[in-house]
Amino acid sequence: MSSAERLAALLVEAGQDGTVIFSGAGISTESGIPDFRSPGGIWTRYAPIDYADYLRDPAMRRESWRRGLNTYATIVDASPNAAHLAIADWWRQGLLNGVVTQNIDGLHHKAGLPAEAVVELHGNAHSVSCLTCGACFDRLTVQARVLAGDEDPVCPNCGGVLKSTTISFGQGLPPRAIAEAQQLHASARLCMVIGSSLVVYPAATLPEVTLDAGGQLAIVNQTETHLDHLAVLVAREPAAVLLGEVARVTAR
Repeated sequence: MSSAERLAALLVEAGQDGTVIFSGAGISTESGIPDFRSPGGIWTRYAPIDYADYLRDPAMRRESWRRGLNTYATIVDASPNAAHLAIADWWRQGLLNGVVTQNIDGLHHKAGLPAEAVVELHGNAHSVSCLTCGACFDRLTVQARVLAGDEDPVCPNCGGVLKSTTISFGQGLPPRAIAEAQQLHASARLCMVIGSSLVVYPAATLPEVTLDAGGQLAIVNQTETHLDHLAVLVAREPAAVLLGEVARVTAR
């Protein structure tokens, strides 16, 4: 039996609303979005800016917005690949209880998943919020101000600091997102890890929540993870290739 057939069988075995997807950067690299840690990734080109430094230092904010002009251009132009589309199909078929993602690219939404189906642990690159009053703005609108010469744009409502809603180094994960993610993983009969090496904590502990609750684990990732030995299936194929095939199997 192929990896695609085995994964399809696990999905069907888990039943209605029985599977949670845990996705990482590896699901989006085939859409042209580089990951953060591998050679050529974002952190090999840019040193991370700590959240505390962003808050206190206007120069760090100017640098962050300058970088964003380059990095966000790749994200905003990206399209969902076969893996994102397969997951959206499974949601429509009632095979998923939700998607928990470490990604900030919004491609699960572009693929057709509604907001209530996706927990974005690390935020979303497409929006900007005021750290004082909480007002939200479209990223492209704020970037237009940066391009026009406003290198450290402030909130037009209250004058507060603006920041992408992505989570920075040193910034805590949203408690509500963590709680929702834990609930999804605890109730799932199957956790399917897609494109994550499970090295970023605390998010990487979530698949273990499913295991601790008596569920099964399947891992689709091109490199090893520390949970491979606990998984009922480990596949090294590219996510878009394998999940595209799984979608064809489940549609038969």
